[in-house]
Amino acid sequence: MRQNPFPSSTLRARALRDDNTMNSLLHPNPNPNLNPSSFCFSAARRTTLSNLTNWIPFRLGERRIGLSTPRKGRHPAVRSAATIDEAGFLEADIRNPAISTSYRPSKIPQPNRVVLEAQTKVCTGPEQTKPLSQEQAVVVLDTILRSARGELKNEEVSKAQLGAFFAAMTIRANAFPEATQWSEGERHAMSILWPRLVQVLPQDVIFIADPEGTIMGPCSSIGPHFVGHGAAEMRLVGALREVLAGGHLGYEEVQGVLRDVLPLNPEDDTSVKVSESLLAAFLIGQRMNREIDRELKAYCLAFDDELGSPPIADVRSLTHYGEPYDGNTRFLRSTLFVAAVRACYDESCLLHGVEWMPPKYILHAINFSEISGYQGFQGGITEGQLLKFMGANTYLSPAQAKTLLEDENIGFAYVSQREACPSLYSLIGLREHIKKRPPLATSEKVQQFVRARGRESIVAGFYHEGYEDPLLMLMRRRKVHSGLVVKGEEGALSMTTKVRSVNASKGLPVNHCSGFRSPSNATNSDVDGMDLTCGGLLHNLDLLFLVLDGLSENKRISRESFSIEVNAKDYGFEPTDTPRTDRSVLRNIELGLAALGGEKGPAYDRIVLNAGMVDHLLGCSGAGDIMSALDRAREAIDSGKALNRLMNYIQASHKVT
Repeated sequence: MRQNPFPSSTLRARALRDDNTMNSLLHPNPNPNLNPSSFCFSAARRTTLSNLTNWIPFRLGERRIGLSTPRKGRHPAVRSAATIDEAGFLEADIRNPAISTSYRPSKIPQPNRVVLEAQTKVCTGPEQTKPLSQEQAVVVLDTILRSARGELKNEEVSKAQLGAFFAAMTIRANAFPEATQWSEGERHAMSILWPRLVQVLPQDVIFIADPEGTIMGPCSSIGPHFVGHGAAEMRLVGALREVLAGGHLGYEEVQGVLRDVLPLNPEDDTSVKVSESLLAAFLIGQRMNREIDRELKAYCLAFDDELGSPPIADVRSLTHYGEPYDGNTRFLRSTLFVAAVRACYDESCLLHGVEWMPPKYILHAINFSEISGYQGFQGGITEGQLLKFMGANTYLSPAQAKTLLEDENIGFAYVSQREACPSLYSLIGLREHIKKRPPLATSEKVQQFVRARGRESIVAGFYHEGYEDPLLMLMRRRKVHSGLVVKGEEGALSMTTKVRSVNASKGLPVNHCSGFRSPSNATNSDVDGMDLTCGGLLHNLDLLFLVLDGLSENKRISRESFSIEVNAKDYGFEPTDTPRTDRSVLRNIELGLAALGGEKGPAYDRIVLNAGMVDHLLGCSGAGDIMSALDRAREAIDSGKALNRLMNYIQASHKVT
C-alpha cells in the first residue's frame, strides 16, 4: 500500500474511526486520468454517527457521502454515510473527484505536448519570452509538419495551437525588442522547414505566420491577400492584421469580434463561424501586446446582457469575489469559507468561477528530443470543485443565486460562468490549447452576475505586477462603491500570515493590497459631499488621496484610494506557513471545515484575516477599527454561525427555484 500523501489530523482521526477508512479517503490516485483501473479501496466497518448532528447526505458517483455538523467541542467532518459498508469513493471506472485535475472535461482533446511546451516559451510578453534554440525550433516545426501531413494521429497539433504559436512568432518578429525577437537558431530552422510547411498548412495559418508577406520570404504570398470566409471571419482577419503588427484595437472593434464569434460550438461543424486558428491568434496576440484599458473594458463588458439584465438582490451590502478561474495548485483556497464568515454579519458575498480552467499544470519532467520542460494534467482547486464535492448544486442561475443571497440563513452564493456567461465558458477548450492566459483571465474576475440594492464592492486577486491598476480601472467602470485587488498566494485572494522570505521574488509582495473605498453608509442613491474617516489601517497606507469617480450618470460619490502591504503580525497573528493542499479537494475541505468548526491554527487564522481585512479595506459597516473587524470574524466562526450557513447553502442550493 502506498504511503498516505497527506499528514494525519485531529479532524480525520475523529471523523474516520479506522485506518482502512482513512486510507480509502486519502489515497487518491495522483494521476487519476492516466490509470483509473489502478484505484484500490479497502472495506470499512460500519460507523456510528451518535456524536454528530445536522447530517447532510450527498452523492458522489453511486456512493452516499455526508457532511456533518459536530456537537459542541467536536469538529465537522467529511465522511461516509451511516449505513455505508465500504468507504471508497470511487469505482474503478470513475476518476477521483478528491483531486482537482479530475475535473478537466474529458471531451476536450489533449494538445500536442511538444508544441505546447514551445508555446510556454514564446507566447508571452516582450520581456518574458524565451527564444528557442535551433534544435528546439527544428523539433517544434518538424512536429507541426508531421501533424499537418497526418502522421501524428493521436498527437495532432490543434488548430488553436497553430494559431497561437505562429501568432507569437509573428508578433515577436514585428514588434518585440531585440532580446526577445527570433534567435538565429529560430531563423535558421524556419528557413529550412518553412518551404515544406507552406505546402501543407491551411491558408489561415499561413496568413497568421506572415500576414504581409515580409517575414518568410518569397514563398509566402497568401498573407497579404487573405480575407477569410464569411462576415465574422472577415472582421476577425481585419482586426488580427493590426494585432499581429503589435498594434491595439478600439473598444467597439474588440466587442464586435467577440460578439461575432462566440459562443463556440466545436462539436457542431455546421455552426463554426471562424477558424479556431484565427481566434487563438487573436486572443494570445492581444495578451502579448499587453492589452490597453479600452481593450480590457471590451472583454469585461462584452456579454453583460447575454442573459438579459442581472437580477437585483435586496441586500444591504454585496461583495463580488473574483479569483483566478484556474484555481490553486499548492495552497489552501479559503474564499468559500471567508464568504460564509462574512455573511454572518450581513456582508453578502457572490463567488463566481468554473469547476476547471487551464493553464495550471501538474509538473513532471518531459524531454522530447531537444525540448525539455514540464507538462502534465492541468487544474487547480476551485470553489466549484469544493462545493460540488460537498454536495452543493453548482448549476445555479444568477436568479437562483439572488434568492440565496437574500436568505437570512445563508447570505452568500456561487455562480458558474457556465450558467452566467455561456459565450465565455465556450472558450475553455481553446484556452487550454493556447497555453497562456488570454485577456479574459483578467476581465472575467470583474463581473456582476447579480446586482444589489445596497452597496456593492468587488475584490479580485492578481499575481503579475502591472495588472492591479487595470483591475481597479474595470471596477471603477463597473461603478461599484469600493474595489480591492489583493496579491494573495498563487494570485488568489488569500492573504497569508506567513512572514515574507528574504529570498522572495522581486515585485509586489504577497499581501499587497490596493483599491478605493467609499464611506460605509454610502448606497446607490448617495451623492457627493460625504465626510470620510481615516481610522483603522489608513494611518499605514502608502498612498492616500481622495478622488471623485462617477457612481452613476447623475450621482457622484467621494472615494479614497489606498495601497498597503498587510503584515498579519501587526494584528496579533502568529507567523505560520500556509497549509498545503497540493490539488487535494478533500484536504482543502478538511482544512476549511475544521477552521469553521473552531479548530485554531493556520487555516483558522487565514480565514479570520481575510474576512476582517477585506471588511476594513472595503469600508464596510462596523469595520472601521481593524481589531474589531477581526474579532467580529472570529465570533462568526466560534459561535458556529459560519459553518451553519455553509451547510444551509449546500441544502438550499438543491431546493431554490
